[in-house]
Amino acid sequence: MPAEATSTSRPITGAVLPRPGSQSALREQNQQRIIKALINSGPQSQAELARLTGLSTATVSNIVKIMASTGTVTTVPTTSSGRRALSVILNDNGSVAVGIDIGRRHVRVVIAGLDYRVIEEEFIPLPLGHGAEAGLAAASDLLDALLLRSSIDRSAILGAGIGIPGPIDRRTGTVAQGAILPEWVGINILEAFGDKLKMPVFIDNDANLGALAQVTWGPHSSVENLIFIKVASGIGAGLVLNGALYYGNVGITGEVGHTTISEHGLVCRCGNRGCLETVASTSTMIELLSQRSAEAVDTQSVINLALTGDTAALRVVDDAGLAIGRVLAQVANLINPEVIVIGGPLTALGDILLNPIRRGLTRHAVPVVGESTTVHMSSLGDRAEALGGAAVVLSQPSLALSGNAPT
Repeated sequence: MPAEATSTSRPITGAVLPRPGSQSALREQNQQRIIKALINSGPQSQAELARLTGLSTATVSNIVKIMASTGTVTTVPTTSSGRRALSVILNDNGSVAVGIDIGRRHVRVVIAGLDYRVIEEEFIPLPLGHGAEAGLAAASDLLDALLLRSSIDRSAILGAGIGIPGPIDRRTGTVAQGAILPEWVGINILEAFGDKLKMPVFIDNDANLGALAQVTWGPHSSVENLIFIKVASGIGAGLVLNGALYYGNVGITGEVGHTTISEHGLVCRCGNRGCLETVASTSTMIELLSQRSAEAVDTQSVINLALTGDTAALRVVDDAGLAIGRVLAQVANLINPEVIVIGGPLTALGDILLNPIRRGLTRHAVPVVGESTTVHMSSLGDRAEALGGAAVVLSQPSLALSGNAPT
């Protein structure tokens, strides 16, 4: 389980995620564990919360005091095993969190409640090569439509967690070189989204949010070392190490799509040759299968062809899977994860994609690492990144789930 933390921190009114491993980040994780216990089990004494979460009673007591001061919970005197105690009750005030995932060809918006229940969700396509202004406008308009449809007042929104497919310099909140959306490079999306949405915003790479979703919404909440790899137009990884997202020095980690597979391969958008993305991205699969088809091919076409046993599609997917597994072996040799989760738009392929990834992993990893690392397809499908965005908001201590989000 993640380390315990009880210190307080200054409120964050809109930023990239807090630095993992810091006291504020650890306290956020512990607060989220207490909230989940209250959601799953109802009102509990502090001793019962300590048992349910694995935290010490002192840690629980300190966090409950903070949550009570901000209106997140109410404490009521009670008795437990014949002794005086405090019953902790989670306040449900109608507050919601927003998760936004902007990709090369789409935007998805999720609205979730305090109980981690998805209230509204919708996906719409975006034109290839869309600029930041168009992406911002589409996300804002879609959010407005979902709020109207669900009769949720904008004042109920605690904030928005937003993911984009590209590296983000956490020092400045700007999109760094190498993003799958080159039109966004150099733009301070923290400021841009904050100005457009008029609410606290939290920006991150989409793969990082996908990894967060696996340990928040998915079946891997007890996993402390996990790799989430998103296979889409770009290929990126989010890393959960020792129970926290890992960001490295300036926040640019998990760029496995730019690992060299063939020194004399195709030139990648990053400027290097033979990167993983040039042989295993959905864009590459589409291009290869388009050469033999008179009809337009898209990602869904790749899935449909492979599921119906088309030999060319199966070969393209198998080659991609082997290459992905080979790169994951290098990462696994370095960090020795418990679980690798595959996400992105190809999750419907199941074992057709998983099996070659597993073969590539076991072939190129140190034997004990390959044998002890499990590989799963994400149960969250292509919703993971948006769900991760909502989870970011729900875990923020400054917002405290009190329904008093600044506007």
